[in-house]
Amino acid sequence: MTERPHRTATRIDPHDEETTVPARPALRVVHQPADINLEAAEEAAGRFLTALGISTDSESLRGTPGRMARAYAELFSPRAFDLTTFPNDEGYDELVLARRIPVRSVCEHHLLPFVGTAHVGYLPGARILGLSKLARVVEHFACRPQVQERLTKQVADWLQTHLEPKGVGVVIEAEHSCMTLRGVQATGSSTMTSTLLGLLRSDARSRSEFLALTGATS
Repeated sequence: MTERPHRTATRIDPHDEETTVPARPALRVVHQPADINLEAAEEAAGRFLTALGISTDSESLRGTPGRMARAYAELFSPRAFDLTTFPNDEGYDELVLARRIPVRSVCEHHLLPFVGTAHVGYLPGARILGLSKLARVVEHFACRPQVQERLTKQVADWLQTHLEPKGVGVVIEAEHSCMTLRGVQATGSSTMTSTLLGLLRSDARSRSEFLALTGATS
């Protein structure tokens, strides 16, 4: 992750004199994976299919190894974004909650997808966050081999560190194809995980409000 240079802002003091003060920089969030070698991945995918008795000689399957390589490269490559925050000038101290953020990731145990929704909320401190950035943070940590428990905690911990709110809550509900399409084949089942930090963990009223609004409690 890298920070952009400080921007400047103009402020007018009580004596009507303009002064230039540094504005808080946006944090440029970039995931830096190991070098991606699509050619080697395509060759490995072809050998993988052949080892499972699947011939890639037909017209419809000839391009499958390459498509597999590009698909997984896309799944493991989150988009860069700026963590844009703004001064909490009005002193807003109630819950900010983004519900039903789409989640798609890949189970690190079987490399099969799991998909669902995330509910991410926080109690503002000195700064508030551009709402779309909550979804960006979820995507940033979901675009890699994951387990849902770790993903939930990573999103919450990262927001707590970089936003410095009074509390953070994350609830994720997802369906895992490694559970629904293989093994026990529990079609329709979903898994729910949560992480609560700060006042959303320690204050009973705030915790109950957050969980009720996410649907984690009836």
